[in-house]
Amino acid sequence: MVCARWGSAMSELLRIALVGATGLIGRSVIEASIGREDMRINAIARREMKLPRGARMEMFVAETNHWGDMIAVAKPDVLVCALGTTWRKAGQDEAAFRAVDQALVLDSARAALAAGAMRMVAISSIGADTGARQLYLRVKGEVERDLAKLGFERLDILRPGLLRGPREADPRPLEQLGKIAAPVADLFLHGKYRAYRSVSARIVAEAVLSLALRHTRGKSVHDHDAILRAAHSLPKLAV
Repeated sequence: MVCARWGSAMSELLRIALVGATGLIGRSVIEASIGREDMRINAIARREMKLPRGARMEMFVAETNHWGDMIAVAKPDVLVCALGTTWRKAGQDEAAFRAVDQALVLDSARAALAAGAMRMVAISSIGADTGARQLYLRVKGEVERDLAKLGFERLDILRPGLLRGPREADPRPLEQLGKIAAPVADLFLHGKYRAYRSVSARIVAEAVLSLALRHTRGKSVHDHDAILRAAHSLPKLAV
């Protein structure tokens, strides 16, 4: 099934394929792109979603085994990956968790490369490490490692701390408590601990778009302060 909302088809537009469009970061990326004439988003998801007013884009709705086909149709310049589930939503099953946070991420990346995309922006997590004891962080670290081996000319990995912003139909009690405490807790996070400060989903989204527009080659990991710098460097909309 394909739901389409078209923007301009001008060849100079940056074509972005967005996977994980229905999550907090994915929706924020779509909202941050509203009014921009320098890019067009092709979102790919497993379910339909209500698009924010003013969004000019295409949205492909398909089962995950067809995402590769959808990415091929989109012919993106850049893949933006905001995929992610939780241990609870995965039924506390490691295989189910890895199917989304690892296999689907890597499959989407390979499909994007096959479709001609040479750049990727991926959302990871602060603390991602292949040697982490916690499964969530260990898998994030493994995915970062494997993405770096795929051959993208430019790969940007964002490692935000606690994300602030409304999640639709996805209550996370512990996260909600963290958001309440975050403004005070952030004041005590200095030095190397600044990387663990909370950040709004909108700021992360603006950083994603800013990095997607960059053409220089290389592989970079962006923690809290680097995410803020990237967000602030996003070209402003023409008035």
